[in-house]
Order: sequence, then C-alpha cells, then structure tokens
Amino acid sequence: MTVNPEGSCPADQDLAHWSQRLTQALQILDLKVDQQLVARLAAESSRAVNAQAAPVTALLVGYAAGLRAHGSSASPQESVESAADVALRLCEHGTEGGPDSEGWSSTAQ
Repeated sequence: MTVNPEGSCPADQDLAHWSQRLTQALQILDLKVDQQLVARLAAESSRAVNAQAAPVTALLVGYAAGLRAHGSSASPQESVESAADVALRLCEHGTEGGPDSEGWSSTAQ
C-alpha cells in the first residue's frame, strides 16, 4: 500500500474526497465526516451482529444524528458522536442485552 507524504493512503484520500462530494451534494456542508468513527461503527456492528449490520448501523446513526442536530443546539459532530456512542454500547452486547434491554425501548411504546 502506498502512503503519501501526509501519511494517508490513496484509499483514504478517495474516501475523504467521496465524503466531501457527497456531503456537498446532500447539502450538509456543516458536517466533517469522521471516517475512523464510521469505520469503527461498521466493524463493531459487523462483529456484534453480522456484515449486513454495518450499513444499517451507519444509516440509523446518521438519521438519529440528523434528528438530534435539527431539534437541538447540538452541532452535527456532537449529534453524530452521541448517536454513535449509543450504537457502540449496543455492539458491546451483541444481539442480546445492553442499554435497550431495560425500560420502554423494548416494549414498542
């Protein structure tokens, strides 16, 4: 793998470029994509559940972050970090247990 002088490989550069293009196209210019966090979410959810959990987790974390950022004074980055933290805590428990196993969240209320 070739690494450029800035320390990133071409794949990282391609992903950064894609992320920038996509955020511009989606008109979410105030979001700097944390590629390491997204990769960690994908890896952890794949490990905890299965490979299909990675894109579903990314979608749901993004959706939750968007709702939070829209309805509060939280920045987009704070909203993503908060939603990602919830998802990563669930990943620690796999498909059973975890922070959603108690209270109303498991009762479809």
